[in-house]
Amino acid sequence: MKLETNIGKSYTDKILVHGQDLVDDLIGEASLVDMAFMGAMKRMPDENERKMLEAMMVTICEHGFTPSSMSTRFTYLGAPDSIQSAIAAGLLGAGTVYLGASEQVAELLAKAFDKYGDDQNVESIAKLVLDQVEESNTILPGFGHPIHRPADPRTKKLFDLAEELGISGKNITLLQEISKEFNRRKGKEITLNAVGAMGAIYADMGFDHRIVRAFAVAARAIGLIAHIREEIDTGRKNSVGQKLFDFAEENTDYLPERNSGVIK
Repeated sequence: MKLETNIGKSYTDKILVHGQDLVDDLIGEASLVDMAFMGAMKRMPDENERKMLEAMMVTICEHGFTPSSMSTRFTYLGAPDSIQSAIAAGLLGAGTVYLGASEQVAELLAKAFDKYGDDQNVESIAKLVLDQVEESNTILPGFGHPIHRPADPRTKKLFDLAEELGISGKNITLLQEISKEFNRRKGKEITLNAVGAMGAIYADMGFDHRIVRAFAVAARAIGLIAHIREEIDTGRKNSVGQKLFDFAEENTDYLPERNSGVIK
């Protein structure tokens, strides 16, 4: 059996990564964003692509007390000797509710253009997309936010940056049109959130929608470092994880099921 890879290989006197010499070409020259881009696109980004991807990863890196950061804190409370487990725990919840909408939006847009073509105007495609969402009784990904209402300040910043960098294209245009039509049908402004906006930007950058969530996971892994550091700084007794655990212990009532057959 023979295995093949184009990603990396170590030799006695050198290490090759994506066809480049790690020591001579990458260390001290390439950023983590460069490496992330290269892993997904098999080439180095240009300056505008680098700036856009970095902006999106910074956007999703840190959001305070969220399910992912709390999972990290709880896991660190139970296993301070396994920091990697705490980071991993914080990433396991990346899905349709948290962090995963970019992937869903990118997929939605790709399927829309595949189904209806590029030659049809975006107003018509937007209506067809929303008709399909309504008929299937599914949730439109990338819309709504518990705090940022009626507008997400990050969305405008990201779209403006995409325009400035020459990245804005048909996917952003379609998503914006979907937003307009969605608001019209709802009779009010529904937040187009930053994660949704990033789905369109990733699509306009040429990323396969199946790889999009990986950037959010990588960015959040970096953000979780701060939550572990804060748990370390406050000490176990005063840590957020310990306080929440104590709160649950002190304020949870046990209510046995009357018909369980155990307690009569």
